[in-house]
Amino acid sequence: MQSDNDVVVCEVGLRDGLQMLPQFFPTAEKIAWIRAECNAGVGEIEVTSLVPPKLVPQFADSDEVVRSALDMPGLAVVALTPNLKGAQRGLALRVNKLNFVLSVSRTHNIKNVRREREESIADFQRISEMLRPQLPDNRPRLIGGLSSALGCAYEGRIALDEVVDCAVALAEAGADEIMIADTVGYADPSLVRKTFQAVRAEVGSLPISAHFHDTRGLGLANVAAALECGVRRFDASLAGLGGCQFVPGATGNIVMEDLCFMLDAMGLRTGVDLEKLIGVREIVARNLPATLLFGGLARAGLPRGYAPTTRHTEA
Repeated sequence: MQSDNDVVVCEVGLRDGLQMLPQFFPTAEKIAWIRAECNAGVGEIEVTSLVPPKLVPQFADSDEVVRSALDMPGLAVVALTPNLKGAQRGLALRVNKLNFVLSVSRTHNIKNVRREREESIADFQRISEMLRPQLPDNRPRLIGGLSSALGCAYEGRIALDEVVDCAVALAEAGADEIMIADTVGYADPSLVRKTFQAVRAEVGSLPISAHFHDTRGLGLANVAAALECGVRRFDASLAGLGGCQFVPGATGNIVMEDLCFMLDAMGLRTGVDLEKLIGVREIVARNLPATLLFGGLARAGLPRGYAPTTRHTEA
């Protein structure tokens, strides 16, 4: 999926962007959002979080959303899972990717999933062991996500050796990919280079992806730094939706539209039609009229005479 592109972009707004909202985003509108982004050329979408509905009512419709997304040709369907039970649901639903989140910050891990970091690593090992005997067509790729890897609102800067140790632990446990996440927008380009280079030196050829927030306006600068380190998969959120429910003042993810425009302007193919992608914002705007939508590209439009690197041609 998207194998002919230079960079893979993954939409996380349906999970990261919606998880804190007090109002329920209608199921049919979630599916419309997914379909519209898929038609715009976004090839990976994290469509939900496999948590109990009593904890996050926003995801009470996870099964229906996943099944609808899996019917969309060419789309890699990603679901976040905090534990083995969620992974079992994901396997039963036949999602394409499971995104397991471990906070490198011990404090954040306890607040987020209510357990010590070592317990989360052990749970990841159990998930990997569960998936190992599955036939290739039924086995989702397992992402080892390192949350709060570049800084934490509770602990401040995270020691680099702790990030590397956690990445190695997940790699050795069977991760198909390591995701390094700047959960609260703490990072700067220099820190990004140091961290990604250090992790790369220890995990070898295992794919490394990035998840940046734009709390202090450095999100896209951090993307550029990660590109220099060989990263070719990035999370982003339509209109910059998202944040962290445990960190007051933490703004959303980097804006998907701006990310795709920057990559395209750099000559890197994403397969995304920028004009179609901007149009998807209407779905979000009509369902979240009181929510501030971010994005420089949506505000200013494409430059006069702009020639995109590539266009997605499928309807």
